Amino acid sequence: MTTATPANTVTEQLTRAGQSIEHGSFAIIDAEAGPHAYTADQWPIVRRMIHANADFEFNGLTEFHPRATEAGLQAILRGGAPIVADVGMICTGLSRPRLEHFGLRTHEFINDDDVIEAARREDTTRAVQAMRKAQRLGLIDGAILAIGNAPTALIEIVRMIREDGARPALVIGMPVGFVSAAESKDLLAQVSETPWIIIRGRKGGSSLVVGAIHALLALAEARQKAAA
Repeated sequence: MTTATPANTVTEQLTRAGQSIEHGSFAIIDAEAGPHAYTADQWPIVRRMIHANADFEFNGLTEFHPRATEAGLQAILRGGAPIVADVGMICTGLSRPRLEHFGLRTHEFINDDDVIEAARREDTTRAVQAMRKAQRLGLIDGAILAIGNAPTALIEIVRMIREDGARPALVIGMPVGFVSAAESKDLLAQVSETPWIIIRGRKGGSSLVVGAIHALLALAEARQKAAA
């Protein structure tokens, strides 16, 4: 006889009405998405990204490093892993109660005075300097890096991994745009030593990164409850 896994509570919508709408949306996506090759842990991430933008092209454009979902889950379940974002929109979009349940904190430095000054002095982008500041503060290794806006941040992360030996737990690389966005994700896809999740091409954005992290949090809660 099998025992049913307890339903998630922390990572669900706060009202029955909200839960009904979200679950109904997921059911529609499952019905309309068509065939896919994602695993049981990967599909909830892709599905939530589709839910965030109502764009079924993410079924196919989303790619995972072989260790991506497990690395993300382990980082969350260990507790205390930093989430370093390229822009404040990601930090604002993430649910505080869900993060607090796992002891997670968000960090972003794009508007810090020293970051702006360094970008002017070295003729780089603020996103590059924000990632360098996170590295100086010891926030890169073991972190979930959440990049939804700035291709230059993602390119800098790849450089850190290759040249500085940086080892984030997971890189969620989904910058949107026309200049270097697709190329930055292609570059990350060549990295083998650090797990990643990417969206191929120009599409991306902060809402997709938030969706991916929320999906990982839901998977982590389900595993937590199953082990209890």
